[in-house]
Amino acid sequence: MAKVTIDGHMIEVPDGTTILQAARMLVDKNPEVDAKVAPPTMCYYSKLKTSGGYCRTCVVKVTKGSEKDPRPMPKPVASCRTNVMDGMEVVNITSPEVLEARKGVVEFLLINHPLDCPICDQAGECHLQDLGYEHGLAKTRYDFSRRTFNLIDIGPYIKLHMTRCIMCFRCIKVADQITNNRFQGMLFRGDASEISTYIEKAIDNDFSGNVIDVCPVGALTDRTFRFKSRVWFTKPMDAHRNCTKCSGKVAIWMKGNEVLRVTARKDQWGEAIDWICNDCRFEKKDAKDWVIEKPSHISRHSVISQNHYENLAQLKLDIGKQQKQIAAKK
Repeated sequence: MAKVTIDGHMIEVPDGTTILQAARMLVDKNPEVDAKVAPPTMCYYSKLKTSGGYCRTCVVKVTKGSEKDPRPMPKPVASCRTNVMDGMEVVNITSPEVLEARKGVVEFLLINHPLDCPICDQAGECHLQDLGYEHGLAKTRYDFSRRTFNLIDIGPYIKLHMTRCIMCFRCIKVADQITNNRFQGMLFRGDASEISTYIEKAIDNDFSGNVIDVCPVGALTDRTFRFKSRVWFTKPMDAHRNCTKCSGKVAIWMKGNEVLRVTARKDQWGEAIDWICNDCRFEKKDAKDWVIEKPSHISRHSVISQNHYENLAQLKLDIGKQQKQIAAKK
């Protein structure tokens, strides 16, 4: 076991734990700790092997290497690929140097990313949108033309917008590790790299839709939900059904009694709790197909939380008690 201090908070974690994992464990075990102590990520995904190390948004500064060697590391490091050592001290949101470095990373991510949030289905739940708001610059210093791509049809269910892609490689890892019939991959090299399909074949397998859930931007979106509604006008509800291919535990996004889309349930880090099959995601769009459990948990800081009261029943009870107390005083 190793003791590590992150932004003044100490936690003991197993050997081999990365700084990012330790920070998330710290937040999970201590609700009073600000969730921002855990560095943001765009390419790391705990359920995907070998993910992380590409985007550098999770950079932190190690001010003390370990108890045995207290020297600081000379420059910011990627927390998703750096293991903790006993006695290590790390600064993230408390370091102006780290925040300045992250601002530079965000500027690079936005070099070719179009500002088409008003027409993007990912708006309102886009990790890059959040990152740009919290760490981005007011305007770009990039004067050259942005990259353009020829549109590629990758099937009836998934829409690919390569102009929005930030090369996080999550979708490729899903295709490699989750699906059983991979056609998707990375073409070319360097600044000419792009995600595409082999000889433009459609992604046609039972779990290909999970690339939508892992994409942190609007590069891969649900074609069946395209332009139907903004996410903050919908009501996400936890639901389940008996499914022979997956757990059947999902979040359904409703507008009135209509199911607009189906996604995997996600944890507080925006990661899918269970992979779901394409039948559940694309084919079951009738409320009668599902057993609705309760409103999905949505962070109160999210725009999706607008008019979304997951504790509505308890709220009604509290209001009733207050009304009785007022009436008794009269």
